[in-house]
Amino acid sequence: MTQTASLAPGFAAIPAAEWDALAQGGDPFTTHRFLLALETSGSIGPGTGWEAHPLLIHRDGRLIAAAPMFAKSHSQGEYIFDHAWAEAYERAGGRYYPKLQIAVPFTPVTGPRLLTLPGHEAEGRAALINAATAIAEQNNLSSLHITFCTEAEAMAGEAEGLLPRLTQQFHWQNNGFSSYDDFLASLSSRKRKALRKERETANSHGLRIEALTGAALQPAHWQAFWTFYQDTGARKWGRPYLTRAFFDALQATMRDDILLFLAYDGARPVAGALNFIGAECLYGRYWGCIEDYPCLHFELCYHRAINWAIAHGLPRVEAGAQGEHKLARGYLPAQTHSLHWLRDPGFARAVAAYLAQERAAVGEEIEVLTAYGPFRRGPLQQD
Repeated sequence: MTQTASLAPGFAAIPAAEWDALAQGGDPFTTHRFLLALETSGSIGPGTGWEAHPLLIHRDGRLIAAAPMFAKSHSQGEYIFDHAWAEAYERAGGRYYPKLQIAVPFTPVTGPRLLTLPGHEAEGRAALINAATAIAEQNNLSSLHITFCTEAEAMAGEAEGLLPRLTQQFHWQNNGFSSYDDFLASLSSRKRKALRKERETANSHGLRIEALTGAALQPAHWQAFWTFYQDTGARKWGRPYLTRAFFDALQATMRDDILLFLAYDGARPVAGALNFIGAECLYGRYWGCIEDYPCLHFELCYHRAINWAIAHGLPRVEAGAQGEHKLARGYLPAQTHSLHWLRDPGFARAVAAYLAQERAAVGEEIEVLTAYGPFRRGPLQQD
């Protein structure tokens, strides 16, 4: 039995069927079509700080494990923040960048990062971790980071000596609701009234809202959304991470994975929210607008997403990173996991001590925020 580790020059060099036989996490983000869309559109690659080096494990010539690995020259677009680590390491005379990152670029969504054939999970994960840390060590890189991995991967990585990190997001859970009103009935009277008023405000502007997916998506819809995305990206990150060509790639290869809410003032699109459809979750990713309409952001990004998930039997809605304002709209705290390897032993000890304190604080915050959630605790009250 011969097992080998190798680096591919990019996702285009890997047969889609071989990669997708490993990417069975139920979300579209680790699929070959999504990663290839990032690569061919120039959203990742030379000049972006995301240099793709997919890590492959073959056993007797068969691909049994892979990881979307990148050499990073910055910490942008990751959503698990290590800027303070980089600053501290460089103040001490070290060189933090480049570093290795196993991740889906620009995508704060939990899912498999150490992809394996079914039945090869244990050996595949161990082989990927050992190969990635060896590459970092041999190339004198400061660190390896595996972000938004699954809990099982976090446990496997910790067993291999990586440092586990616990963070949080806000997710909506479908507790068998038959309709949006059924969901509202699960909230406290005060929160229920607030959300009804919020939706009334959002729908009082006279806008027409369309939900577009599959064959209903047309190039004109993407042109409108690109305008919205550019505005939001410029305000949040200084420049948008994704190129215009990326949205053309979505139209060509991922229309069935997309749910796009567009709001129109007459025939003119004025706002939009982009979602990806998974097997068990609707993933809210991007929002933008060209005019300000009170409460429209909440309507398109949260209420419409919840309503669509209920109608289509999806168990969960994830609305991206951060945002405690999601709590009042039925999104409760959920743990997210990452793994970290640091080459310098002293630096690793300092980060390990910090992460232990952070885990305790995050655990306490999740407990407190869950207790302050919007759901009723007694019999349903009449409004």
